[in-house]
Amino acid sequence: MQTGNIGVTTENIFPIIKKFLYSDHEIFLRELVSNAVDASQKMKALARTGEFTGELGDLKVWVELDKEAKTITIRDRGIGMTAEEIEKYINQIAFSSANDFLDQYKDKVDAIIGHFGLGFYSSFMVSKKVEIITLSHKEGAQAVRWSCEGNPEFVMEDTHKDDRGTDIILHIDDENLEFVEKNKLDELLSKYCKFLAVPVVFGKKTKWADGKEQDTEEDNQINDTDPAWRKKPVDLKDEDYKDFYKKLYPGLFEEPLFHIHLNVDYPFNLTGILYFPRLKTNLDIQKNKIQLYSNQVFVTDSVEGIVPDYLGLLHGVLDSPDIPLNVSRSYLQSDSNVKKISSHITKKVADRLHDIFKNEREKFETKWDDLKLFITYGVLSDPKFHDRASKFVLLKNTEGKFFTLEEYNEAVKANQTNKQDQVIYLYATDTLTQHTFIDAAKAKGYDVLHLNGQLDIHLINHLESKLDKVSFKRVDADVIDKLIAKDEAREVALSQDQIDLLRPVFESSTPENGNYSIQFENLGEDGLPVILTQSEFMRRMKDLSAMSGSAMGFYGDLPDSYNLVVNTNHALIRQMLELTQKEMGGMLQDLDGKKVPVSQQIQELEARHKDMKDEEIPQAEKDQLDELHGKASEFDNQRRESLFQFGRQTPVIKQVIDLALLSNNMLKGPALTEFVKRSVKLIGN
Repeated sequence: MQTGNIGVTTENIFPIIKKFLYSDHEIFLRELVSNAVDASQKMKALARTGEFTGELGDLKVWVELDKEAKTITIRDRGIGMTAEEIEKYINQIAFSSANDFLDQYKDKVDAIIGHFGLGFYSSFMVSKKVEIITLSHKEGAQAVRWSCEGNPEFVMEDTHKDDRGTDIILHIDDENLEFVEKNKLDELLSKYCKFLAVPVVFGKKTKWADGKEQDTEEDNQINDTDPAWRKKPVDLKDEDYKDFYKKLYPGLFEEPLFHIHLNVDYPFNLTGILYFPRLKTNLDIQKNKIQLYSNQVFVTDSVEGIVPDYLGLLHGVLDSPDIPLNVSRSYLQSDSNVKKISSHITKKVADRLHDIFKNEREKFETKWDDLKLFITYGVLSDPKFHDRASKFVLLKNTEGKFFTLEEYNEAVKANQTNKQDQVIYLYATDTLTQHTFIDAAKAKGYDVLHLNGQLDIHLINHLESKLDKVSFKRVDADVIDKLIAKDEAREVALSQDQIDLLRPVFESSTPENGNYSIQFENLGEDGLPVILTQSEFMRRMKDLSAMSGSAMGFYGDLPDSYNLVVNTNHALIRQMLELTQKEMGGMLQDLDGKKVPVSQQIQELEARHKDMKDEEIPQAEKDQLDELHGKASEFDNQRRESLFQFGRQTPVIKQVIDLALLSNNMLKGPALTEFVKRSVKLIGN
């Protein structure tokens, strides 16, 4: 029997392991099972080269749980170890300096395992004692038992073992008893060992009999040793890819749109299958679905920063021996091979999408609504992807027709170029609530895009910065003649005096919530009497503010502002003008008559002061002028208040404004109820 100290230059290696690896302590099972798989594969390699001529036998890895004894055993029939190999690989841990170790790795929880060959020592994160019972494959080898209780002291002695290979026996400590639960081990084996290259067995398969679950004689193999991504694409059918998707994500019931099979051997090794899921909304829920492997050993399913963020919306598997195993995500993010792989995947994804678009455009268009979120995200976040995707980014109009960016510009530039030589892309976010405006645009022969996606407001800004002389405007941002302003301008049918007469009448019935500016425009005799528009700039800024949180909070805090546009050429508006003149004419004429002498005195005084400096004007005349202006303002206020009250008492004014609100889906609750009741009364009259 031999006793001794593990060869480390610091005596507190085990507290370090427990402290700095604790947040990832479940990794122990992957490390030990992976070691067992490696030992089994080395056994196969020795047999192939003729260095081992005996019987290989069953090269499985067994994981055994004894809940009562609180032990987990990982058993293999691999190459095993001699006492000398244990001394070399287990008892010697080469640290240059304890201080350097702590300084460099104290903040890098995942970076210790593997980087220093500590895979086996991860077992001490959960164990109060670890035993190794091993017999080398070498002829005449002596079986060895090694044990350690989580300190630098170990015991190594000869023992008896019937078969070659290694048993690792973990005596789980009281703080980690969750790992002696069968369900927990099932979960970890499924997560970390599902596709290891050697069969991994955990207990027996069960069946339901006599009203309870019972073990059978058949081994419960938990892994697929030859997963689809390791096979050649030519050997797989579409159904095979779908079956593998179900195996990866048993909780997802929707089939993927299509897949990309990666198989690269230069300048790095990379295999994998990426699936395009159906994406509509909610970016965050869809993430963390790509599983990263190194030689079929699970590394992580948290790939942010390892692959571009938008690729995280895809599902599937990536496997590369060039991806370092057992290191932190920050290490992976800075690794040159990972960066090359990330860049290559971006190119392959873009190429695959372009191939489908080019060769199966109709199929591509039918899947566009599901692909759009992913492609838009990529275009916005990766300039290289934008350059490649510009060939297959699609714009869909309100009639469901698709265009590439180039095709759309060609389709609309002749008719939708304004007098500043800008091509105006009209768009709607809701074809139902904005139907009135869409209809007005189509009446002019204009096309309207349907942009209702989660990221479309960002895409609009992005495309405006990329496309030459192109501006996006929502159809309800202004009257159609101003959205695409041509040289010809419609003449407003009312005089300025008539507009001044009607303005307070309409101001009387605007909603109290929000800011409403009254505008008078010629919308044509067939246009609506009143429409509601919202500034493209302000609405877009508020939308961006809502999506960006506090980053643009200034705009988000501003009240909603609308333009209430009165159609001066509509017969109903002319009737309202005539009614106002009829009902209010006498009273207004009387007010105007009283104001005339006041206005004349103001004009006379201002004419007298025209060429005088301020200090030359007598103070009495200044006071007189202020008093006259005050009287004039009183007459103006009386005039406005009288018209304001008239508007409030005239149901048809409120009715046409409510119709405009209703067409914008802005009339709700008590206001809608009042509108309905008023409508019934007006119809009855």
